[in-house]
Amino acid sequence: MPRSSQILDDAAGPLPAPGPWQSEQAVPLLRNVQRLTAPNPGFMTGPGTNSYLVGDAASGYIAIDPGPADDLHLERLWQAARHADGSGGHIAAIVCTHSHPDHSPGAAPLQALCQARNGHVPVIWGLPSGPHARANSQFAPDRDVADGEHIHLQAPGAQAHTLLAIHTPGHASNHVCLLLLQDGLLFSGDHILNGSTTVIDPPDGNMAHYLDSLDALTRACQAHAVDFILPAHGHPLPDALGAIAKLKAHRLAREAKIAAVMQANPAGDPDQWLPLAYDDVDARLWPVAKRSLLAHVERIQMLQARPAHPV
Repeated sequence: MPRSSQILDDAAGPLPAPGPWQSEQAVPLLRNVQRLTAPNPGFMTGPGTNSYLVGDAASGYIAIDPGPADDLHLERLWQAARHADGSGGHIAAIVCTHSHPDHSPGAAPLQALCQARNGHVPVIWGLPSGPHARANSQFAPDRDVADGEHIHLQAPGAQAHTLLAIHTPGHASNHVCLLLLQDGLLFSGDHILNGSTTVIDPPDGNMAHYLDSLDALTRACQAHAVDFILPAHGHPLPDALGAIAKLKAHRLAREAKIAAVMQANPAGDPDQWLPLAYDDVDARLWPVAKRSLLAHVERIQMLQARPAHPV
């Protein structure tokens, strides 16, 4: 499939690395993709949540992950989604990759902003939060997006913009990644990050589902010749297939280490296993690492409980 655009901003690509993170201006990554980083930097969000606008002045835009309900950030998103006459608010749809509080709370107020100023109500797509989601992660879209469904934008005679939805449970039960077919780009939400590994927090998070979803993303990237991954936190990742393979290998290596610690101390508990299994990680991160350890323990125990296949 011919590529309609060229990566303009990539920390590891042929161009110089971009300057310091900022939240004031949308950054053009392609001719048809903009990134606006929310002003919510922190321990769990890195430089902030990346909201993306996919589309152009003719077709309108799909807003991916409008982020927290921050009025200034939503105003900047609205302004960046420009009509041909330069006015803002040309938002045709809103998609949330999942329901965590740094991704989905901005969806409803962004929709209301469009309605109040333009009289247009963009549909909010996504998947509803699961039964085990935390209280601050409740989300109900206007329209559920099905695995394999296309979200399509095109003005008559203009370039098309098509997002393929891929249900990727693991980080959250309602997590969805989005593949921009015309450009071979994967919007990975929190399933794949740049600069860190995502937290898997049971019971809504599930390590077995997470690893299966990585396999699903590998198949999708192979099928659609995906070049770059655009995560919800951090810069674009080149070599999509290599990045996914490296991430899966890291997870399985960590799991093997946890399994060895458990085998050496079967009477222990997660608090005793944690400092041994994560001895290569700063102790200040152990409270967060414990969540993923619990997810790995759950998967290890599931695998151990499976009956052996007869020879």
